[in-house]
Amino acid sequence: MNQEASPLLPVATPARTRAAVAELIRPHRSLALTAFAVMVGATAVGLLVQPLLGRIVDLAADRGSADAITKTGALLVAVAVAQGLSTGLGLSLVSRLGETTLARLRERFVERALDLPLERVEKAGSGDLTARVTADVSLIAEAVRNALPELARSLLTIVLTLGALALLDWRFLLAALLAVPVQVATARWYVARAIPLYAEQRAAGSVQQQQLLDTIGGSSTVRAFRLEREHIERVTDRSWSLVGLTMRGVRLVLGFYSRLHIAEYIGLAAVLVAGYWLVHDGSASIGTATAAALYFHSLFGPVNAALVLLDDAQSATAGLARLVGVTDEPAPPRPVRPVVPSTAEVTVRGVGHAYRTGHPILHDIDLTIRHGERVALVGASGAGKTTLARLVAGIQPPTTGTVLVGGVPPTELGQSAAGRTVALITQETHVFAGPLADDLRLARPDATDDELRSALDRVEALAWAEALPDGLDTVVGDGGHRLSGAQTQALALARLILADPPLVILDEATAEAGSAGARALEKAVGRAVDGRTALIVAHRLSQAATADRVVVMDAGRVVETGTHDELRAAQGPYAALWKAWSDTRDTTGTDTSDVARDPG
Repeated sequence: MNQEASPLLPVATPARTRAAVAELIRPHRSLALTAFAVMVGATAVGLLVQPLLGRIVDLAADRGSADAITKTGALLVAVAVAQGLSTGLGLSLVSRLGETTLARLRERFVERALDLPLERVEKAGSGDLTARVTADVSLIAEAVRNALPELARSLLTIVLTLGALALLDWRFLLAALLAVPVQVATARWYVARAIPLYAEQRAAGSVQQQQLLDTIGGSSTVRAFRLEREHIERVTDRSWSLVGLTMRGVRLVLGFYSRLHIAEYIGLAAVLVAGYWLVHDGSASIGTATAAALYFHSLFGPVNAALVLLDDAQSATAGLARLVGVTDEPAPPRPVRPVVPSTAEVTVRGVGHAYRTGHPILHDIDLTIRHGERVALVGASGAGKTTLARLVAGIQPPTTGTVLVGGVPPTELGQSAAGRTVALITQETHVFAGPLADDLRLARPDATDDELRSALDRVEALAWAEALPDGLDTVVGDGGHRLSGAQTQALALARLILADPPLVILDEATAEAGSAGARALEKAVGRAVDGRTALIVAHRLSQAATADRVVVMDAGRVVETGTHDELRAAQGPYAALWKAWSDTRDTTGTDTSDVARDPG
């Protein structure tokens, strides 16, 4: 089965990942060098323990004085204290370097992720981006805080311990090195299998998360069409696929450990044999042979730690490659001279659009929205209303034809110019965690409290906002006071008033309101767009009835345009939609018919 139901965001190559890490560390070279020097010193001090223990063995064998043994023991204590202090300092410096680098990587990732074209994110699926910003970042953070300092310490210990063995006698080093071929072969065997396996695990996790988001987020639709079994099977299939990859990882690690034990036995046996031979030959004392054996035995911990940490390192490297893949995405082109259009007139000429080649959604659309005009888009589900609205908002350029706002393609506006020119509000309005006032000031950071209240009052939301436990200081969003669907949409409309763009695009912005609050919210919409050019994807045809002009779409084409009264009198597609909507409203006593709803 192909796990990638949609094209995921890119993953960096190993070479590019290493280069990216080097770029992040380069500004902190002095910190890196200091940390390295302190860790070398701490490790070197710690290597005095084995010779001192060997000295005690020699003193005991030669019946040395108690004072000499006591002095050697005191030196051991001093070495332990010095090693502990210097190791603590070194690890703190390594951790600071890692955390600083990780913080910069996070900043780059968020900056680039926010710059990604929405179309690209939607094609990849929000689950992929969510997995990278949560699971992958957590994995890397864990590695930076634990694995990186321990790995640095272990590698230094290995190198300096081998050097100490050589100082005792080069033959001890030669004996110890007999374990290296097995360890190198084990590492190569593991890395060759671990890198692709962990990358596959991360991708499978993204696919699983996307499926969960799709199933839970669309639960009402799933239940409405009796698709529960199908979606459960999809979730189960993707979950078992991830379980299979995880078990492959477990078997890989077990094989890795078994090979490491073989290397340990070979090396220790070789050092003991060498020690016996050298002592018997008179080339080394019992204390020297003891120190050599202790040196090699002390390598068990750091060698195993270094190789075992390859497991964490490969997982973190796979996650790091996924983050770097996003940070390396080219930034969208910025206009050399951002221009704020002098008018909010919208011109659509010969526009066609396809999300996939050969599957057009829009066909040869021609439409003009005069400055200050309020136009409603209506049509059956799948007519292409949302797609046209997205093109006018500048979310993406059309496949063919041109879209102009005030004579400028909206996709070519600078970020600040686009924010001052056009605003898109959909039914998927997000409430950010924090005080309600801060949520409102996202639209205009310098807004005063009086301006916030004025915007809320204009959309008839001031009463409920001031009735919250702490008024505008009430914490809303995750972990705070939960707002209803109608309140959330009113909050979005208040932001719109504060941002004050000349062009507004509302894509079913009242869809989340229940029938009881629909009329109030539609009234708020009218106040929010008053005096602005507005393109409204009408969820309820009552919105179309109050528009200056109605544009009817069918199968990606404009089939009718005119005022509400003109189109009703024409007895065409709009009149049929109006009759169906009115009949439903008369039957149910509400105006919740979904005849004009367009999911894409």
